[in-house]
Amino acid sequence: MSEIPGQDAAIDRFRLAMDASGVGMAVVDLQGRWLEVNPAFERIFGYAAHEIVGTTAAAITHPDDLEMSQAFLRGLVDGNIPALDAQKRYMHRSGDIVWAHVNVSVVRDASGAPSYLLVQLRDISAQHAAELALKARAEAEYAARFAANHQLQLFADAVAHDLRAPLRSIESFSALLADRASERLDETDRDYLARIRVAASRMSGLLSALNDLAYVTRTELKPVDVDLSLLAEWVGAELQDAEPQRRAEIRVQPSLHAWGDERLLKLMLSQLMGNAWKFSREREPIRIHVSGHRQGRTLQLEIRDEGIGFDMRYAHKLFEPFQRLHGPDQGGGHGLGLAIVRRIAERHHGSVRADSRPESGATFTLELPAEKRVEESA
Repeated sequence: MSEIPGQDAAIDRFRLAMDASGVGMAVVDLQGRWLEVNPAFERIFGYAAHEIVGTTAAAITHPDDLEMSQAFLRGLVDGNIPALDAQKRYMHRSGDIVWAHVNVSVVRDASGAPSYLLVQLRDISAQHAAELALKARAEAEYAARFAANHQLQLFADAVAHDLRAPLRSIESFSALLADRASERLDETDRDYLARIRVAASRMSGLLSALNDLAYVTRTELKPVDVDLSLLAEWVGAELQDAEPQRRAEIRVQPSLHAWGDERLLKLMLSQLMGNAWKFSREREPIRIHVSGHRQGRTLQLEIRDEGIGFDMRYAHKLFEPFQRLHGPDQGGGHGLGLAIVRRIAERHHGSVRADSRPESGATFTLELPAEKRVEESA
C-alpha cells in the first residue's frame, strides 16, 4: 500500500474497513489523486487497483460533472466545505455512466492542516434509472391527461357555444310570445309557455355554471393578499341589489385575509353566499354571517346562514357535480355551485366542509392559506 501523509492508527482502521466493506471506499490526496481503493471500488468502476492508484479522480469523472468535482475538491481542501454528501457521475471502464452517492471527509494533522480525503461511494445507477423512468412515465401521463382535458374542454366549449344560440332564440321568442299573445292564450297555454321559459333559463344557468367550473379548473392562478371581508361585502351588495324587496342582514367580520387568486375567491364567495340567500328565501329577514380566524398559516373562514339547512346523511353528495339535496321549489339549482367551491378551495391547497340540520341553517367552513406558501417564495 502507498504511504499516506500523517498516517496513524485511524488510517489502519480505515484500511481494515475498506477491505471488508461492500461500499466503494478510497483515500485521495489533496491534489485529487487516488492513493488507495478497495475491492468494492474496483467492482463499481471496472478498474483494478493498480490501474487506478496514482491517477486523478478527474480521469474517471463524467465530463459534465468535472467542473463541479473540482469545485468540491477546492472547497474541501481550503475548508469552505467541511464534508461532502453529493451525487455525481463517473465513467465505468466500459464507457457506461455510473451514478454514485459520494461522501467525503477531510483528515487533518495535529496542526489542523488537511492531510488527505476519505471517500465512500455507493453505486446508485439502478436507483437513478428507476427514478428517471418514473419521472418520464409521470410526465407522459401528465401530457396525456393534459391533452385529454384540453380536447374535453374544447368539446365542452363548442357544445356550450352551440347550445347558447338556440337557447337565446327560445328565450327571446317565448318572451315575445308571452308579451304579444298572452291575451289570446288560455291558462293552460300560459302555463306551458312559462314552463318553456323557466326550462330555458335553467339551461342557460347550467351552461354558465359549466363554463365557471371549466374556468376555475384551467385558469392560471395569480395569488396575492386578498381582503375577503371586502369581497364578501361586495357579494352581499350584489345579492341585495338583485332582490331589493327582501330584507337581509349580512354581517361580515372585518380584516379577513387570504392568500389566493382574487377572481376565484370572489366566485367562491358568490356561490356560497348565493346559496345561503337562496335557501333562506322563506326566512324574514335573510341572515348571512361571514366570519373567520387565523390558525397558524391557515384562515378558517365560515359562511353561516339561518335557512332551511339539509340532512347531514346526504352531506357526501354536496360537493359532487349535479348532485342536489333540494328541489327547484326549495331553491335547488344546477348542482354545480358547490363543486365549483370545492375546486377553488383545492386549487388553493385548501378544503371545504359543511355542517347543517334541517330547518336550522347551514355552515360552510373553508380552510385557505393566510399567507404566501413556502414553494411560492422559493
